Amino acid sequence: MALTLHRKRFPELTTDELYELLRIRNDVFVVEQNCVYQDLDYDDQMAIHLWLTEDGEVVALCRVCPAGTHMPEVSIGRVITTVRGKGYGKRIMLEGIAAAKEFFNASVIDLEAQEYAKGFYEQVGFRQSSDPFILDGIPHVKMTYHESSL
Repeated sequence: MALTLHRKRFPELTTDELYELLRIRNDVFVVEQNCVYQDLDYDDQMAIHLWLTEDGEVVALCRVCPAGTHMPEVSIGRVITTVRGKGYGKRIMLEGIAAAKEFFNASVIDLEAQEYAKGFYEQVGFRQSSDPFILDGIPHVKMTYHESSL
C-alpha cells in the first residue's frame, strides 16, 4: 500500500483534485456531522492544500492558510481523515505544520478545534488558547502551536 503526500497551492490543483477535496469536506463536515455551514469561504485560494492518498484514495487532508486569511496567525484547518486508526490524522497534521513553516515562515500556528478533538491536536504540539465557543453549532476551542513548545 503506497502512501503519497500531495501539497499544492490552489492554482496548481486540477479540477478533479479540487472536486475530490471539496466532496470529502462536504461529506464529513456537512453530511456526517449534520452541520449546515459555508465551507467555501474564499480562503482556499490562498491556502496550501495537503492530502494523503493510499493506493489513489484520499485518506487524510488539511489546508494551511497564511496569516490574515482564516485567522490572524497562520492557521491549519479542514482537517479530515477518511480512514481512522492508522495515524493518518497525525501524519497530515505534522505535514501541515511543516508546510506552515516552509511556505509561510510560521513559528505560531492557530486552529479552531472541535472540542472533542482537543486531545488529538495536543499530540502534535497544539495547546488550548481560548475558552470554549460555539462555531456553526458545535463546541470549539482555539488552539495554538508555538515552535518553541516542542
